Amino acid sequence: MAGAPAPPFEELLWTVAVARLVFGARMSIQAPPNLNAGRLGALIDAGISDWGGISPVTRDHVNPEAPWPHLGELRVATAARGRVLTERLTVYPAFVRERACWIDAGLHARVLALADSEGYARGDAWEAGVSLVPPHEERAMTQPHRRWRRLDAVLSRAMRGERLGEGDVVQLFAARGDAAEPVYAAADALRREVNGQTVSFVVNRNINYTNICVYHCGFCAFSKGRSAKSLRGPAYQLDLEEIARRAAEAQGRGATELCLQGGIHPEFTGETYLEICRTALAAAPGIHIHAFSPLEVLHGAMTLEMSLDAFLARLQAAGLRSLPGTAAEILDDEVRAQICPDKLSTAEWLEVMRSAHRLGLRSTSTIMFGHLEEPRSWARHLLAIRDLQSETGGFTELVPLPFVHREAPLARRGWTRPGPTWREALLMHAVARLVLHPLVTNIQASWVKLGWEGAAACLDAGVNDLGGTLMNESISRAAGAVHGQERTADEMRALIASHGRVARQRTTLYGEV
Repeated sequence: MAGAPAPPFEELLWTVAVARLVFGARMSIQAPPNLNAGRLGALIDAGISDWGGISPVTRDHVNPEAPWPHLGELRVATAARGRVLTERLTVYPAFVRERACWIDAGLHARVLALADSEGYARGDAWEAGVSLVPPHEERAMTQPHRRWRRLDAVLSRAMRGERLGEGDVVQLFAARGDAAEPVYAAADALRREVNGQTVSFVVNRNINYTNICVYHCGFCAFSKGRSAKSLRGPAYQLDLEEIARRAAEAQGRGATELCLQGGIHPEFTGETYLEICRTALAAAPGIHIHAFSPLEVLHGAMTLEMSLDAFLARLQAAGLRSLPGTAAEILDDEVRAQICPDKLSTAEWLEVMRSAHRLGLRSTSTIMFGHLEEPRSWARHLLAIRDLQSETGGFTELVPLPFVHREAPLARRGWTRPGPTWREALLMHAVARLVLHPLVTNIQASWVKLGWEGAAACLDAGVNDLGGTLMNESISRAAGAVHGQERTADEMRALIASHGRVARQRTTLYGEV
């Protein structure tokens, strides 16, 4: 066809537009940018959603006279039409999400290793628990476009404290590049409004009294059978004398909180948890006992054949003052069936917390993300927390926990993503602030999962708390995290001050020390 005239550009636009009308919104329609230099905006307006393959190292061998555009130029041209240039894999995101149907099982591990929560290519090499410094995200730095301002209505409702719908929350999590900036800014504005310039922390000690557990959660590298061994140590169980020694030592070093959690040991009953409470409180009189996940509470109540209310009341009398919000993972039973099928359900987790709040026991809440779940699961989880908080008012904070994958059983088999991307980690803190406002007033960054610099970066995305100094942390380190040993109160203050904020040491329930 060397002698045939090229079709006019208007015919290409007509063809793209008709294809979009015929195939509908879900079809990916592609046009090569190197053959349409200077006219990219018109192609976007006509209905394309993809630029196809673009190589930074090889030329277009079919059209060698038409060089590929530099990615920076393409990012700006794309942003000028209110879109965000986003790298995808060879298959489109919908097929990644529906991989059981469309992708051979032998390729799932490789696809998951390269994909983010929406099925796009991972935009950075950041790893929870391992990376020391968060990556810098390239943005087009253009003026806000009318399409990005579609988020304004959702953000306005969130800032007024209205309950968002699941679709609204998913839309917030989909924000990328420059389009994510209004989300971070809105979360930061709410943080200033609710918490001012203060960033809080608590001096505490974690005591993980056993890693022996009858459950086999696919995300957990901490729990072991009686004789299991790994590179990160054998199975163990602390006796009451050692728990007492660590409690007294913590109080002697200025801790105001003891966080007590462990695996579900096959020989533990509700009496075991009561005795742990009494022992810790006797060794450290007056210290705040922050202990027992909802799974441990449920196990204790069942072994004593008591109601949740009755067992929690006994724990309270033994010294328990608040509950950690762990064992939540993702409050979406579709995902729980894949990562922890024998564990308590979403409804059971919520019922334990409802019962605790009813008795006057406050609790934290958590969300673990970056494994097999999708943004709709995040939305369901955050809205479940909000709904229970509107009923009881018992949650003190939300703590997003990025999945540390290195030693997790499911991840070692290639059955999960390698944790969240940095963009997803930052967005989780910001969106949590927006979704839970004004019912949950504290959003905490886990420096154990995010790293020291990562936690500091989250202070500009809605975070007002850095959690505890810990003294010891076993669960994240068992999963492969390099962070987790003690950070002193002075180090906390220095980090907060370096970010232009005012440090405040707090109690577990956010009171004055």
